[in-house]
This record gives sequence, C-alpha cells and structure tokens, in this order.
Amino acid sequence: MDRPALRRSLETYRARRDRKGGFTLVELLVVLVILSLVMGLVGPRVLSYLSSSRSRAAKLQIESFAGALDLFFLDNGRYPTSSEGLGALIKRPPSADKWGGPYLQQDAVPLDPWGNAYEYRVPGTKAPYVIVSYGADGKKGGTDDGADVSNE
Repeated sequence: MDRPALRRSLETYRARRDRKGGFTLVELLVVLVILSLVMGLVGPRVLSYLSSSRSRAAKLQIESFAGALDLFFLDNGRYPTSSEGLGALIKRPPSADKWGGPYLQQDAVPLDPWGNAYEYRVPGTKAPYVIVSYGADGKKGGTDDGADVSNE
C-alpha cells in the first residue's frame, strides 16, 4: 500500500470513528485505572480529615458551652446541677433566681457532631464541671473517631 492510500485509509477510519462518537475499550480502561489510582491516594486523606474535623467541631462546641456556663455562674453564683444539665442554659431552672439567659442562641441544646447528646457532670475532677462527647461510637473511651472529647 502506498503512502497516499494509507493516508486515505487512516482518514476514513478516523472519520468513521468520529462519526460514531464513542470511546474504545482501551481508552475506557485507562481512564478507570487513573481514577482508581487517584481515589486510592486521595480517599484515605479525605476520610481522615472528616473524622478530625468532627472532633475539632466537638471541642469548639464544648468551649462554647463553657463560656455560657461561666455566664450562668456569674449571674447565679453556681453552675447548673447535673440534674438541670445544659438545658439550664436555654430554659430557666426553678432554682435559678437570678437567671439572665438564655445563654445559648439555639432553641435546644445542640447534639455533638455525631448526633449524640453531650454529657454534663458537676463536679468534675479537674474543673468545676465536665462536658463530654463520646465520639462516633457513643461509648466511653475509644480511639480515633470514637475517642472521647471533653473539657478536661
């Protein structure tokens, strides 16, 4: 086959392929391999970032509660009891005569980033109170995403 004939044959092949508008199996496999490699490298980093961001969000929320509890203390001369809980920051408890709240802007005590309620205890071991989020597993103790987050 001479060069002009080969060129015409190649042009005919490309024109026919372009008209169909599809991809070859090899092209699809190459794209799938590249996507798999990218996801294999990026996926674990993104997942670890998500778990650490939830822990940081819980820590920030606990610090917000601490500020509100300090305001409650300044008004009432005491922290809410364990039975009053963090709800005393939103709704006036009967025993708080000088309550100047609400001390939180929400209508209800927010849940932790994993959807569980915070635990509030008075007194704490190192502080006058303890606020704890039990992490993703919702149980005391744990590691990684299930680790406890507290103000102590």
